[in-house]
Amino acid sequence: MTASDQHMSRPLRFGYGTNGLADLRLDDALALLADLGYDGAGLTLDHMHLDPLAPDLTVRTARVARRLVALGLSVTVETGARYVLDPRRKHGPSLLDADPDDRARRVDLLLRAVRVAADLGAHAVHCFSGITPAGMDTGTAWKLLSEALTPVLDAATEAGVPLAVEPEPGHLLATLADFHHLREALGSPDALGLTLDIGHCQCLEPLPPADCVRAAAPWLRHVQIEDMRRGVHDHLPFGDGEIDFPPVLEALAATGYQGLTVVELPRHSHAGPHFAQQSLPFLRHAAPPSVPPPGESTAAPEGRTQ
Repeated sequence: MTASDQHMSRPLRFGYGTNGLADLRLDDALALLADLGYDGAGLTLDHMHLDPLAPDLTVRTARVARRLVALGLSVTVETGARYVLDPRRKHGPSLLDADPDDRARRVDLLLRAVRVAADLGAHAVHCFSGITPAGMDTGTAWKLLSEALTPVLDAATEAGVPLAVEPEPGHLLATLADFHHLREALGSPDALGLTLDIGHCQCLEPLPPADCVRAAAPWLRHVQIEDMRRGVHDHLPFGDGEIDFPPVLEALAATGYQGLTVVELPRHSHAGPHFAQQSLPFLRHAAPPSVPPPGESTAAPEGRTQ
């Protein structure tokens, strides 16, 4: 069996983003995902789910870690909460803010996220660049981004947790090409990886989503997935957009990626349990047939419900 065949024999691992379950307590959200058969959760640090700014973060994180183990769930730590730092500015402040104190607040959030991820045994910490402020030239924006991420990458290196930067439509770092621009500017540090959002590929990348997966494979540390239409940045339930998912998931399986592929439906939180229940069967049906390599158990982790 070739290395490629071994990769393709491993099943993809699916998760659901807690930002799409914002009306549920975190314990209830995690129990729901385990009961539905998910492999893990994309845990967005927010005021309702493991608030990164509230007291006793270490103690609360340890409690969540025990809960994840008991439920047999893996986790990725995500940092895309809308108003966790500023009740008036969505996703503000960012790593690109002109005010150095504001940039420092975002850096502090990411440093906290790295510590949380290490304590949870997460396979990555997700982040994004932010929107270039009005009046700021592109060269300055890239310089600020590189400077802001440097201490975060140092912390991620020390913690052994990859930092997975997400190309986000409308942001300074919006495309796979932009990710490579940042990577080269930082000297290609080992701790810097990529969050690939499959919907974003459909929205604005020049390559089809399956080709984006293959192009991103060496740097892939986290994957988000939902349906989407070309040119419209709107996260949609599966079947409501234009993506042909079997080729995408086949390409993803062929890379050997073993992190979580997390459903990202933050605007559907009002019906989060319904969409969580509907999404996993869709993904399993669209994914290529796969079995664990010889000698690897197919049993669920201890404490995990099927």
